[in-house]
Order: sequence, then structure tokens, then C-alpha cells
Amino acid sequence: MPTEETRVRFAALAEGIDSSPKRGRWLVMTHDNPDPDSLASTAALALILRRRFKRQVTVAYGGIIGRAENREMVRSLRLPLSHIRNVNRRNYSSFALVDCQPWSGNSQLPRSVVPDLVIDHHPLRKSTLAGLAVDVRPRYGATATILAEYLQASGLTPSRALATGLVYAIRSETQDFGREAAGPDHAAFDLLLPRIDRRMLARIQNARLPLVYFRNLHRALESLSGVGNLVVSNLGEVDQPDIVPEIADLLLRMEGKTWSLCTGSHADRVYASIRTTNARADAGNLMRRLIGTLGRGGGHGTMAGGFVSIPKTAADGGRAIERMLAVRFAQALKKNPERLAPIDLAKVELAAPEPPERQLP
Repeated sequence: MPTEETRVRFAALAEGIDSSPKRGRWLVMTHDNPDPDSLASTAALALILRRRFKRQVTVAYGGIIGRAENREMVRSLRLPLSHIRNVNRRNYSSFALVDCQPWSGNSQLPRSVVPDLVIDHHPLRKSTLAGLAVDVRPRYGATATILAEYLQASGLTPSRALATGLVYAIRSETQDFGREAAGPDHAAFDLLLPRIDRRMLARIQNARLPLVYFRNLHRALESLSGVGNLVVSNLGEVDQPDIVPEIADLLLRMEGKTWSLCTGSHADRVYASIRTTNARADAGNLMRRLIGTLGRGGGHGTMAGGFVSIPKTAADGGRAIERMLAVRFAQALKKNPERLAPIDLAKVELAAPEPPERQLP
């Protein structure tokens, strides 16, 4: 049964949707370069709008769906997505943002459009309050959890494919409940798990990797630098932006490191991702300090992302910006940026791992 909070929040959502034109069309938008949480959540909201409220819906995204797991998710779930460049906004009367917030720099919602609905789990921005119906829950580990609760409150049962997508979204966004997961995330996961297609989930989690992924990985390892508990990788030009957070996640697993920064340029932007194991940190605030007025950034306590626009006059394709972000990263965490030295993996000595019992406290 839905909780009282879920019933109250869904009633507010329903009131907002009911007030929209009956024959109007909804444009539901992900954040740019959507991840599993954004993809699954928009699919769930589209189902609710169609089945519960009898509205016409288009789901649109900006940027690129590049990560192998995300592309396999779109294929396996058969998600009907449109790129925003192929969408005429004038054909829509209502707008929803999912897993992002308006005018934050990571969605394609114009400043001239006030969203009718905003659903997100990132820290609330003041500008978001301009939305007609807003449900932002920073204490949740995934937006997919909010949508799972909405499905339950609406009396709709997700298909096996959608349930699989929502479960994968919760797992990936919380890193299997090891990152910023809350009680509602566990509850939604447990509710959805009996309905999933396990073979489909395995296909998504173990998606085939293109050769360019290994080129990006090689470049990431070649560009490693670090000081103390910090590790940094500057990728230079990349084929798709979401390799940047993927590498940041990977680097955080390095022994002795509790903060990671990865940067890379794509088109006219340098993208940056920060990760930390410090549960009391504020990575989103740190990212905003790094970027300043040069771009946009934000995030959660242990993870953050942002971008800096590359000036047209830049001759190095954003390399200077990447170096600047690395310096600011070290300075913000009270490290001397001059000691940010290359990590030469060729000089790492091979050694047999210690027996596990010797590593126990």
C-alpha cells in the first residue's frame, strides 16, 4: 500500500495534471545525456500520463545516449524517445522535467517555458519553485524511486521491462545502495524486484563495449595524476560526454583515494565529474566552486557534475580549462596543486596481494 506521504504527493501531482488541457500534448524531458535514472523515470511518468490521465505524451532528450549500458537499456526496454532537435515545442501545451530542474544548464527547456511538472531527487534550486507542480526529494537516492511510488499510488502495474528499467536505475544511481540510498529506495526496489526480467537486466548490466570505450579508458589511465587522497584524469576530446562520470566512478575505486575528478571535452564544452567516498562531503557545492561563473554545475553530497563552455578563441580545444579545473580541485581540497603529479602505471611494481586475514582490522 502507498504511504500517506505518497498519497498526498500523488494527489498534488494529479491535481496539476488534471488542470492541463484534456486534449493537449505533454513533452516529458530528461536531462541532457540521460542516465538510467532519467530514462526509466521518464518512461514511468509517460505511462502514468497515458494510462491514468489519458494524455498524449512525447519523451525527449538532449545530448547523446552514449554509454553502452544506457544504449542497451533503450533497446531492451524499447523506449520511444525523440531527440529534442526533432521536436517542435510549439506542438505541446504542457512540459515536464524529470531527474533535473529548470534552467540549471543540463536540460533543453528554454527559459521562456515554465514547466508544469518537475520531479527530481537532486538538491532543490530556487528557480525550480517557479514550476506549477514540483516534487523534489533530495533525501531519495534515485528519481526512479519517486516514480515507482507514483505507479503504486496510481494503481498501475509496470510491465516487466519497465520494472527492470526502474530496478536498474535504482541500483546504478545508488551504486547498489552504497551511495546515498534511503529507506524508500530499498522499499521501491523490493516492490519491483519480483516483476523484473532477469535476463534483460543481465543484458543491460553486461552490455557489449565498443572499441572506442577502451580507447577512452586507455587515455584515462595515461592521463592520471594525483596528490594525497586525490586522483585526477583529463581525457581531452571524447566521443560522448557520459564517459566522463563513468571514469570518475572507476577512479574512486583506486586504493588510497577518496576523491576523484574526471574531465573531458565534447563539442563546445568541457565536462567534469567529481566523486567522493566521504559521506559528509558536499560534492555539488565543490563543483560549483570549481566552475564559478564559467559554466554550470551541481550534484549531491558524494557526486557532482558540470560543464564549462569552451571559448571560440580557444586554440587547445579545452585543455587549458581541464588543467584549470584540476588545479582548482586540488586547491579546494587543501592540496598543493604543484604537487599534483602524474601517476605512471608502468612503474607500479607487481606484488601478490596480502592474504585477506592480514587486511582485517
